[in-house]
Amino acid sequence: MLLEGTASDFDGWQSLVSDSFVPLDTEPQRRGGFTGRISARDYDAVVMSHIRADPHAVLRTPGLISRSDAVHAGDDYFKVSLQLEGHGLLIQDGREMALAPGSLAIYDTSRPYTLSFDSDFSSYVMMFPRSRVTMPVDIVSQLTATPIGADHRLGAVAAQVISQAGAMLPTLSRSVGVRLAGNVVDLLTTVMADELSGSGAPEEKQILRAEVIDHIESNLADPQLSPSTIAAAHFMSVRTLHQIFEGSGESVSGEIRRRRIERCRQDLADPLQRQVPVAAIGARWGLGDPAHFSRLFRSVVGQPPAGFRRSALRE
Repeated sequence: MLLEGTASDFDGWQSLVSDSFVPLDTEPQRRGGFTGRISARDYDAVVMSHIRADPHAVLRTPGLISRSDAVHAGDDYFKVSLQLEGHGLLIQDGREMALAPGSLAIYDTSRPYTLSFDSDFSSYVMMFPRSRVTMPVDIVSQLTATPIGADHRLGAVAAQVISQAGAMLPTLSRSVGVRLAGNVVDLLTTVMADELSGSGAPEEKQILRAEVIDHIESNLADPQLSPSTIAAAHFMSVRTLHQIFEGSGESVSGEIRRRRIERCRQDLADPLQRQVPVAAIGARWGLGDPAHFSRLFRSVVGQPPAGFRRSALRE
């Protein structure tokens, strides 16, 4: 998608912003004429837009969300804005955030929000599917209408990268632009993860630990599953990953072993799988070395897998 548009009244502006993003309402903030301009480009579902407009308010209402869901089910997006000029206010999820030059903010199109600008302004806005962020939506929702990265160096880096990418993307080939836009989204995800882990709040650690356990459960069959691959998938350091598990009574590696052995126990005790070789069951759950699988199973269960299967099937 390539969209270059200028509006000189509010009807035209509402059509322009809705075509560029998701359906939105607009309201004037002062009497008199109005002008606004949007330049938007789509890089494999990551839309980078440059907005320059007179004072006004933009509203994502429950009614618009319902109508969007009816037409485009599952098309939910995060939007990250970098304020370049002027001042405004973002309201979402019961929080308010003042927008000033340099402010980096995130909001979610699946829930109501209001953006209000009391002066002429310009900003870059990146919109991307929520599925591009490798964190649960309910975790990211803690960051809406908050100054992303304001207390971390990564936030300043992200703001600089977005500013440079916004100016550079129109000059790049599409293939290079797609890669660059994807890299910016990855960087933003890293900033979000750092923002959440940096607070150290116990409830946030519990949420992150639950997310990691879901990842472990979904990837038990991968023989490469390890603390380092898990940390990389969640854009955190291995040290931070281990800190999330502190006090839980189980290490990351221990959680992987325990869940793999439990899956193997279930399959070995299943009469319908009596013809499946023991080694094949171990390999099914990421334990491809038969000798290692046997030793590990014995250390946890108290008997080798073949002996456990015989006992379980007799019972």
